[in-house]
Amino acid sequence: MLRRSKRERAFNRHFPDAWIQTLEQNVPLYRAMPESLRSQLHGHMNVFLEEKIFVGCGGLEMRDEIRVTIAAQACVLLLNRLTDYYPGFTTILVYPDTYVAREVTTDGMLETVEEQARAGESWHRGPVVLSWEDVLRVANQYSGENVVLHEFAHKLDEENERLDGLPLLGDRSQYESWARVLQSEFQCLKTRAGRSGPSVLDDYGAESPAEFFAVATEAFFERPRELSAQHPQLYEQLRRFYNADPASWNEIKH
Repeated sequence: MLRRSKRERAFNRHFPDAWIQTLEQNVPLYRAMPESLRSQLHGHMNVFLEEKIFVGCGGLEMRDEIRVTIAAQACVLLLNRLTDYYPGFTTILVYPDTYVAREVTTDGMLETVEEQARAGESWHRGPVVLSWEDVLRVANQYSGENVVLHEFAHKLDEENERLDGLPLLGDRSQYESWARVLQSEFQCLKTRAGRSGPSVLDDYGAESPAEFFAVATEAFFERPRELSAQHPQLYEQLRRFYNADPASWNEIKH
């Protein structure tokens, strides 16, 4: 009850005009969504910014522009839904640019260490890591990619304790159709990945069901009309899950 009360107060707190200016400049989705969703987004952001800790890494000095830009896109995934504001983690690490991460893989007694350049990652029950340059790039070019949506889709995915492309669905009757449609679409993407022309779904989604869900989430919000036209059943499953219809919003202009 105490947490609920604190969240209600934060949700209804005044949203600074300077933050609105940041959203209008850095978050194309904010410019596209209806006014009624904007006010809801402000409330969710107030709660999110109160509960999550942002840490600048690699010499990045944390400031409101960074916090607000990231929080807005993370909270887009919470609109019109019951939410616990991404439970299980509190910290968001932000690097100024693409950063290098060490990946360790084992095969029996053999251990391989590889360094990879990354724009973002989500640690299971741990922090989200983001590159600020890649976050900001969304505002300046139309690619259909959105690293914040991608990594926070992983956080939704892990709310059922597994990272398997099956988040907690608000409607229990949806599980059967979700499994059927997403499995079919995932297999189709695996089959055609790297073999055909540009697609609304990034080939990276063929890596695993978890990555497919994250990639599909990016497309759902960033390129909704194309996703609806090319993959109508997938769009419908995501529309039911997110309780949103971004294809009906204003067209995103970068």
